[in-house]
Amino acid sequence: QVQLVESGGGLVQPGGSLRLSCAASGSIFSIYAMGWYRQAPGKQRELVAAITSGGSANYADSVKGRFTISRDNAKNTVYLQMNSLKPEDTAVYYCNQGVSYYYLEHFTEYHYWGQGTQVTVSS
Repeated sequence: QVQLVESGGGLVQPGGSLRLSCAASGSIFSIYAMGWYRQAPGKQRELVAAITSGGSANYADSVKGRFTISRDNAKNTVYLQMNSLKPEDTAVYYCNQGVSYYYLEHFTEYHYWGQGTQVTVSS
């Protein structure tokens, strides 16, 4: 079982930036794809960015060009650099792992989820 600890959230003004971190333990981190998800009040959890074990990244259209996902396998950590933040980015952000992008999109319902980290974008 993997343990996931998200950090780095906070309150930021529109147009600002944050970098989120997700530290993973309890698995062979380097072999898994990693994803960042968010859940806003009244909305479903959505996958916003994912990165494969080889470093290939995908993004939701809503964040493309503004967010960058990266990973440091030596630190068992995945990051989400968020720039040009908008109020609609406000959500609790979570990370998780899977064998592929498709798996991260569709098969994480019963995965372990950490506490997440709150991102609030407001003026």
